[in-house]
Amino acid sequence: MFNKGKMKEFATLIYHLSGTNSVLEKKVLLADYFSKTEDKDKLWALALFTGRKPKRTISATQLKKWCAEFTGIQEWLFEASYQIVGDLAETISLLISSLNNSEKQNNEQRQINLSAYLKTLMSLSQSDEENKKSYTISQWKILDQNECFVFNKLITGGFRIGVSENLISSAIAQILDKPLSEIQHRLSGNWTPEKTTWEEILVRTIEDQSKPYPFYLCHPVDENRIDFLPDEWFAENKWDGIRGQIIKRKNEIFIWSRGEELMNDQFPELVGLKEILPNGTVLDGEIICMNKSEETITPLPFSLLQKRIGKKKPGKMLLQNAPVMFIVYDLIEWDEKDLRSETLRKRRNMLELLIDSLNSDSIVLSPLIEFSNSEDLRIIRSRSRKENSEGIMLKRKDSLYLSGRKKGDWWKWKRDPFSIDCVLLYAQAGHGRRSGLYTDYTFAVKDGYRLVTFTKAYSGLTDEEIKEVDAFIKKNAIEKFGPVRTVKPVLVFEVAFEGIQESKRHKSGVALRFPRISRWRKDKTVDEINTLDDLKLLLSQTD
Repeated sequence: MFNKGKMKEFATLIYHLSGTNSVLEKKVLLADYFSKTEDKDKLWALALFTGRKPKRTISATQLKKWCAEFTGIQEWLFEASYQIVGDLAETISLLISSLNNSEKQNNEQRQINLSAYLKTLMSLSQSDEENKKSYTISQWKILDQNECFVFNKLITGGFRIGVSENLISSAIAQILDKPLSEIQHRLSGNWTPEKTTWEEILVRTIEDQSKPYPFYLCHPVDENRIDFLPDEWFAENKWDGIRGQIIKRKNEIFIWSRGEELMNDQFPELVGLKEILPNGTVLDGEIICMNKSEETITPLPFSLLQKRIGKKKPGKMLLQNAPVMFIVYDLIEWDEKDLRSETLRKRRNMLELLIDSLNSDSIVLSPLIEFSNSEDLRIIRSRSRKENSEGIMLKRKDSLYLSGRKKGDWWKWKRDPFSIDCVLLYAQAGHGRRSGLYTDYTFAVKDGYRLVTFTKAYSGLTDEEIKEVDAFIKKNAIEKFGPVRTVKPVLVFEVAFEGIQESKRHKSGVALRFPRISRWRKDKTVDEINTLDDLKLLLSQTD
């Protein structure tokens, strides 16, 4: 199906990937593309699929304006079309394709490689607006609808297609005849297509000393089928911090987040572990803020850690007020040997010896929880919030260190979330497959006689419930503010969230962590929803 790696072939790939929900079909499409495409183009395609997209060089506002001018459509009609389609790149491609296509049949520029397109787009960051506009319109004139859609995606920096990194890795492992775990490891780290080649990443011996391993993630436990015995399982607290890996190789240290972000500058106290960790060591654990005057692990609220995340180089005051440490879960490399194929029991024994030898205040082994049966775990979990823990992790003692979220050996049993009953007050249409449906909701609680908004939520309802809410909104919209609709305050929902903190940016004075709709409370009226005082009480309980 694919050959030579031109923009047209990549656009065809995206078209077919978007048209199927079959994982097997997607894998076949990807394997076909990567086996027949030039190395420089498949490297850029790989970068796009793994989140290494170029920075946006042209704003959405500029694209809307230029498209309206080029097609002769009025801006209000463009906005209406955008709300129906739900995707800016697709809206533009549809409008452009409605023009005369006679120029688009045999233009040599359409044979430009994907890599050349991306390099040109990146160079536009140095151009003025007129040159950006001229180049963009020149491509709209020659690209067909599929190519135009992909081109617009690349320009807006919004390249997201329903393909997981695991699926990409699996397809590449198939065509290169290499183990999946090796491919996943090779694709990790902060490589960019501008500074490397396909062969350096996927064919040659791995030489990047900073490269982390893919993380092994816990699967949510089924609370109706809990049966864990202490002879077979380790139990630990699930700490509320940043999952990370600390790597010491060739006298250099690297601190990686689970999102593969290098965090050496944010956490200089952990960089100091370079002086005591042996070379060829990779540790998996959690970065948390904690009160170091305590003899036991007493984490500070995650909101304090967020202040560290937002600073590239924290100042002395922040380092003093938000001290961090690394709670170690696992040892996945020792003496330059990959330990992932060893059992957790063996890795844990080696880890205990290592941590005992370090004698450092910045790193501590995650304590094991003693239990006799599952009922013990249930009781311990019920105390999680008081101990600033998110719940319990359960890991089979004979488990290997895999990658991704696999069901069977590693489980997380999270504490019950907070919840608040509130009323839907504002709504906005969604994008993508939910375009044309109101799926972006803003909720309010009572503050005396008025309603105060306090959070947004996008998930939690079934498709049927979404359609029902959408129909209500369209019939009961009170005011319009662009794409936003004020809704008659009638529909009551229960919103669940993991944490709450003070916020000067929000009218309510609070901000929620991971809010989502847990259920539609058709049994309640707006008079029965929670109050702003209820939220502030929760805030005081988590300080």
